[in-house]
Amino acid sequence: MRIAFILFHGVTFLDFVGFYDVINRLKYFEATKDTTWDICAMSETVADELGMTINANRVKPDLSEYDMIFVPGGMGTRPLRYDEAFVSWLRGAANARYIVSVCTGALLLGAAGYLRQSKATTHPYAYELLEPYASEVIQTRIVHDGNVITAGGVATSIDLGLYVAGLFLTADEVERIKKQMDYPYTPEGILIV
Repeated sequence: MRIAFILFHGVTFLDFVGFYDVINRLKYFEATKDTTWDICAMSETVADELGMTINANRVKPDLSEYDMIFVPGGMGTRPLRYDEAFVSWLRGAANARYIVSVCTGALLLGAAGYLRQSKATTHPYAYELLEPYASEVIQTRIVHDGNVITAGGVATSIDLGLYVAGLFLTADEVERIKKQMDYPYTPEGILIV
């Protein structure tokens, strides 16, 4: 499985890193050892809301090459949903097996048209912003509707990672990841449509 982690200026890095830390561990299990990933962006360097930077290892790749895309949130999502170059690039993932977001990354999935027929969630402070894009906004932590998986606010990114890992691993293997991370919580508020 190939995964594209989509980053952009104004991202909230905890949205990205919480999910990334879990998903990166898929390579340690037999069933998912061939998982690969790229950090993808429209530019070589991306800055978060506070100025911290990270380098992308692929600049504007063809997103149709990936089995899963993951879009985090952040204040940068508000203007970016109107950026036609970015939204058009995101639409390139239309045939991905999984289209995943956390927090206000759902706004970008919505702008790309991925939520028209889907129930979805986002950060609790952004439910109203998501309403024009989704068939229904669900006030819960994780919504899995078809090939689209959306999750709530920042800290939900770890729960989302565990949920997604559980699509490929056994429950015992997911528990091993939780122990490796010293993460004592069990994801809750999950709606599978």
